[in-house]
Amino acid sequence: MNITREAFLTRLGYNVTDALLAQLEKVSGNTTEFERIASHIVTLNDTLRAYDSFVVLSNSHDFLKIKNQAKAGFAAEANSLINSWAKKYKVDIEKVDGKETFYIKGYEKG
Repeated sequence: MNITREAFLTRLGYNVTDALLAQLEKVSGNTTEFERIASHIVTLNDTLRAYDSFVVLSNSHDFLKIKNQAKAGFAAEANSLINSWAKKYKVDIEKVDGKETFYIKGYEKG
């Protein structure tokens, strides 16, 4: 990762605690080539803020998740941005059924 774990959490809007650092450690271990995509995740989070959307640590799975909470009329645009980002940086994302939420699974090799 080009940035420290503490800086990564801070850039996502978290206050750094031992518990969050431990959770991020699990997430990074479960995310294929996390170090390779970490800076792109931070950039996506910054871009999504304009859509009232963001990247967060999942409470139920050891992955980061992208939450698209864009207001009506902008959700499709935010989803398009998320999918374009994933394609550009070769990031494997998994959409949650029935929600505007995606899990970041890791870097797609090949």
